[in-house]
Amino acid sequence: MKRMNMAMNNVTQEDLQGYLDEALSEADLARVEQALRDSPSLQQILKRLLQERDRGEHSLGAIWRRARLSCPTRDQWGSYLLGVLDEDLADYMQFHLEMIHCPYCQANLLDLQSRRRESPKQVDQRRHKLFTSSVGTFRSVHK
Repeated sequence: MKRMNMAMNNVTQEDLQGYLDEALSEADLARVEQALRDSPSLQQILKRLLQERDRGEHSLGAIWRRARLSCPTRDQWGSYLLGVLDEDLADYMQFHLEMIHCPYCQANLLDLQSRRRESPKQVDQRRHKLFTSSVGTFRSVHK
């Protein structure tokens, strides 16, 4: 998709796509949100993009963004934290964090890091909570 300046606020169509995908940095999200508040024409462009998505945009780029195909899996992030990945994959993941600033992967990594700091008691409490919240589900499946 070509980059196009919209109004005088210098928000591109790619910025709006990233805004819809929640794939922008905090600073860019704030910039786009402010521009949307100030520009009815930009609001109309965003509305058109939403309508296109509702109709089912099936371009390669749209599918790639929706499925986050370039994002490493949670298991890979766990291996990254343990330092057991091959060098090429670890380098890619570092690039993904530092250059792409993927909010999904940053959140995944922060969550995994916080879980590594949990005490054994906290781990047991979380497991117990998960187990007790799903007991009814397991019973209904096995009836």
